[in-house]
Amino acid sequence: MLNDFIDEYAKYKIIGDKALKQVPDSVLNQVIATDNNSIAILVRHISGNLISRFTDFLTTDGEKPWRNRDSEFEDADYNRESVQKMWTAGWDLLESELAKLSDEDLSKTVFIRGHAMTVHAALSRSLAHTAHHIGQIVLLARIHSESPWQWISIPKGGSATYNKNPTMEKKPE
Repeated sequence: MLNDFIDEYAKYKIIGDKALKQVPDSVLNQVIATDNNSIAILVRHISGNLISRFTDFLTTDGEKPWRNRDSEFEDADYNRESVQKMWTAGWDLLESELAKLSDEDLSKTVFIRGHAMTVHAALSRSLAHTAHHIGQIVLLARIHSESPWQWISIPKGGSATYNKNPTMEKKPE
């Protein structure tokens, strides 16, 4: 069962990677409306969340006292290199910590903000949270794309062709 989580996280990382590659550097920090987030802010938040949740995952509360979640949403000017560093830091820690777990760990208890939950529940929550924000990144990337969009999912009108060879359902390599 743990491999199901590992595989799903990997799929969402690939989706995020493909979206980020299609974003011009000039729009990484662009906010499209008041009280919204830029792609860079979303990356910073995903990374901050993954690092907080998965540092000492089984032994400490997932909301670390050193995390300043509110600062993840403050406007800042990031270049592509710093966005990529944040993205990589969060995903590398997640992958490293998931590799240490086994199916037997899924029934163990962990805490987030003092709230007890099973590892399985914490992973489900984290995966849904991460997928939600990656969806936002994809939408913003499509809005900001200056080149023809390279489809990350099944293109409009492409279901019949895709169904003959459903590659997205295969394990990421």
